[in-house]
Amino acid sequence: MTEYNINDYELVQTEGVFTLKNLNTTIGFVRFNEKGEVEYIFVNPIFRNKGLAKKLIKLVKEQTKKDIVFQKPISPLGEKLLKSLEK
Repeated sequence: MTEYNINDYELVQTEGVFTLKNLNTTIGFVRFNEKGEVEYIFVNPIFRNKGLAKKLIKLVKEQTKKDIVFQKPISPLGEKLLKSLEK
């Protein structure tokens, strides 16, 4: 797995959303609330399995200063991410 450096992309922050972009596309985003609940997370399929979702979750944790909770329903990929965060 090749890790991407989150600093290589533009990070746009709006209320409750972090979005990673490059010149051509949205790389990924996470929508969350002030309780640390992740409402939705997406990483463009081309950029998956590179650690970007974990880095987006870390940004949420730093912003909210809360333990992260994934809201239901969780997709199969979301379940996989959740399990990887528990390691």
